[in-house]
Amino acid sequence: MLNVAPEQDILNPPAPSVGVEQAEAALVEHYPRLVRLAYLVLPPSLGRNRRVLTAHAIVQRSLPRGRGGPGDGAEEGLIPGARRPGAGVDPGYVYVRRRVVRQALEAGLPLRRRAWPKRAQLPPLLPQVWGLRLFPRSGGADELALDQRLSALSGPARAAYVLRGLERLSDDAVGAELTAAGVGDARRALVEAGEHESRSALLESAEFDPCSLQARPTDLMRRRQHGRAALAAVAALVVCGALIGLPGDGWGPDGAAAPSYAQNPAAQAALDPAHLLRVEPTAWTTATRSDFSVWPARGDLLGDSGLLRRALAVWARPGPSVQVSATPGTPAGPPMGAPQLLFAGDVDRARVVLLYDGLRVARYAEPHEGTAGAALDFARVDAADLASAGALVVGRTDGNVRYLTAPWVREASVRDLLTPGAAARPLPRDTYGVTDPVVSPTQARQCTSWDALELHDDSGVRLVTDLGELAPARLTWGPPSDPRDVGDRSAREGWARTACLLPTVRSHGVRSVNDWQFAQQALPENNGTAGWICTRAETWRGAGSRVFAQFQAPSERLAPGAIAARAENSASCGSREARVLAGVLWKSRGGNWFVLAAGSPQVSSVTLSGGMSGTEKGNLLAVRAEEGARAELNGRLADGSPISTLR
Repeated sequence: MLNVAPEQDILNPPAPSVGVEQAEAALVEHYPRLVRLAYLVLPPSLGRNRRVLTAHAIVQRSLPRGRGGPGDGAEEGLIPGARRPGAGVDPGYVYVRRRVVRQALEAGLPLRRRAWPKRAQLPPLLPQVWGLRLFPRSGGADELALDQRLSALSGPARAAYVLRGLERLSDDAVGAELTAAGVGDARRALVEAGEHESRSALLESAEFDPCSLQARPTDLMRRRQHGRAALAAVAALVVCGALIGLPGDGWGPDGAAAPSYAQNPAAQAALDPAHLLRVEPTAWTTATRSDFSVWPARGDLLGDSGLLRRALAVWARPGPSVQVSATPGTPAGPPMGAPQLLFAGDVDRARVVLLYDGLRVARYAEPHEGTAGAALDFARVDAADLASAGALVVGRTDGNVRYLTAPWVREASVRDLLTPGAAARPLPRDTYGVTDPVVSPTQARQCTSWDALELHDDSGVRLVTDLGELAPARLTWGPPSDPRDVGDRSAREGWARTACLLPTVRSHGVRSVNDWQFAQQALPENNGTAGWICTRAETWRGAGSRVFAQFQAPSERLAPGAIAARAENSASCGSREARVLAGVLWKSRGGNWFVLAAGSPQVSSVTLSGGMSGTEKGNLLAVRAEEGARAELNGRLADGSPISTLR
């Protein structure tokens, strides 16, 4: 695949101007990327669970010990100097990255009898998770093959591969980083890593993301034996907890909420179940707007004032035992006034309450017995409309999801995106609009199917999918100026090759995802016709959109497309900037390599530079190349203005 990356900053000689504050800011901002880097460099022999915990521990131990003041000689002379004019890499980030690479390489060193072990060679003290094994989500065959290849590399070669593929550093910069991390023969590591460079784009897949994890139990028999030893202590705690909950104004009425810390009359009124807003069942038929504000209150527990009081109290002040989650950009504070009640009822093994305050939807769930394990989830849904307010997730159990559908939805069905020719399956709903369980594709280990929810109302048919949030994301197809619902065969076939790439945008506050085929290209040597697709995920908060361009080679099995380029917070492929340029390094059936590039219709010429040369008029380019070739793509629009590749 063509590696087109921005120029990387080359470190100046060490200078003590980077202190703890700057390094900490870089660590917090780039924490997921640093943990992914540590996880990939750590030796696979540690096992996935220990690699996850060790990766987090390494990153959290990577701050300088000194304050970075003059003359302190902090951190072995590794603190980078100030940026050169025009440099785009934060010195604090470069410093923390060096520390992470050094410790990850140290973790792979063998223990010696007559030498003290380094801290990275020992199991991490923190973080620790008792009773669970944590590991990243499994990927496909390509990710498994890449993991096996990384396992065969030495530690320095693995670090060189990751720095080159994930950080997009040049060979000189990689050599400098390895030398700074204590590698004796950086050139040898670069040569060894270069043999496997063609699959580096997979390093950003969910298979190697130690921040998006799955959990499984540890040895249950051993845990049972340990549990018996602690039974007496637990019984004593239960008795004490019961005594604490006895007073009328204590935790009893408010469940898992923290103790009240204010007696403001307005705040107290907002937490009174009697003040909850309840919309009439037929209000949506005469309202001028169609969003969550006209959803009626539904469910079999609308009259359970105790449940509603606990939900409001936990929303205002969640206790330490409550699991709280919120989509990016969603405030988790209490409502400003009495919220609207959307649902209160039994869902599988929990009692669930859905509330709406005009900006957010809040879901409170507690088990049928007690409030231990209560959960509170938030999702931002402001500016919702008929198309985006068709359903909400009301329950998740055993890899399945249940939806509460809008009152205007006449019929619901399930459609497998990976089989575009198959008919949709009817999805039963109860009298309150809650659907039967649907397999959640974001929780599946393998992408063998992708069940999306199809909603039918008087204005048409819409397709939405679960991306791990309360509000499912709407799927559309077509140019950014006029996206339409996925209703015909061509749109479904396009989505059949995109669906398995959707985990790259999950849990990101996504409102809608649009697929746009911006070009088709006849492949060299009569290899058929390829499609170029630009996929854009818009968020509820407006900022933070994610865009990636796909190259879809001819495939009888409708295999997922290859991601040629990606960007975040970019206007490309959107209504404000409906243009894009991307390229790949592609191998024909005859064994020959080509650089292929395509742009949207506004592109009038494409130029190849940086070690290779070639220019084509129009928005398509195909140039013969060597395996592992690197090049830079640029183009011109019809008005003469330049356009660069998506990044």
